[in-house]
Amino acid sequence: MKLLLDQNLSHRMLRELEAAFPGSTQVGRIGLDTADDKSIWQYAKDNGFAIVTQDSDFPELATLYGAPPKMFWLKCGNRPHWYVENLLSKYKSRINMFGQSDSASVLEVF
Repeated sequence: MKLLLDQNLSHRMLRELEAAFPGSTQVGRIGLDTADDKSIWQYAKDNGFAIVTQDSDFPELATLYGAPPKMFWLKCGNRPHWYVENLLSKYKSRINMFGQSDSASVLEVF
């Protein structure tokens, strides 16, 4: 599963996440750092990404429009990038299973 990290998440995590989630990127790396949430949502949908965010705006879009894209809402507070890397890697299998599910569009990760 490819992850698209929201602007509030560091691109520095990509190197560590590449093995677990190949093809992942961050919005700033693809020129969407100033894009609105709807544009990022559409990019993720069109290009097969799941969005990873700490922002409640994306889960609200998921409620309105459903999946795709899938949404991983980090509810761990403001933590260093290494903490978030470890969290995503720890839940890799759960994230991948959720990505295959047709029933839900948002997974809260604590």
